[in-house]
Amino acid sequence: MPAPSHTHAHGHHHGHTHGRIDPSIVRSRAGLKAVGLSLAILLVTAVAQAIVFLASGSIALLADLVHNAGDALTALPLAFAFALRSAVAEKRAGYFVVAAIFFSACVAAYEGVDRLINPQRVDHLLALALAGAVGFIGNELAALVRLRAGHRLGSPALVADGYHARIDGFVSLAVVASALAVWIGLDAADPLIGLAISLVILRITWQSWQTVKADPATA
Repeated sequence: MPAPSHTHAHGHHHGHTHGRIDPSIVRSRAGLKAVGLSLAILLVTAVAQAIVFLASGSIALLADLVHNAGDALTALPLAFAFALRSAVAEKRAGYFVVAAIFFSACVAAYEGVDRLINPQRVDHLLALALAGAVGFIGNELAALVRLRAGHRLGSPALVADGYHARIDGFVSLAVVASALAVWIGLDAADPLIGLAISLVILRITWQSWQTVKADPATA
């Protein structure tokens, strides 16, 4: 009788040993899956917007496009951090995300000022409005993926990127507003909206910085 009891105890203990190891692997895989899916969504969004930008020349759309493309690239350091299963690497990836957001704000602001100084005609307004709608849908889908995974996995960097994508969705709606404004004859509205988008992105930069900085895991 003692032997079976010992075998059961050993098996039970062995199961718990795996339980202490597996969560790290599961978290890494789940993080990589979320990052990869959001990357694919944002890349498709950016490509669609790039095609419309080449036809329309809209600065508001360019600001949104640069930002969406930057968002897609921020998935790479996050994926690397999840692959390493390192809290420190994850936090550093979060700082990279913040830097990428700030850079996109600077590009959007520069292009907006340049277009105010050197006005150009904005064409294909219907396509421009549709591109803004695509930006909203793409960012909202990416936000849902990142936020759900970030909260589930306890990843401040992923949560910051998720909220960032959600706000970007509403920024994309400004592109729709730009198309409507130009359609009624307010040509200067396009670069002005581009500048407004850059200010919103700067606010996102600050909020994302606070989220990543407050991460207790590596403080």
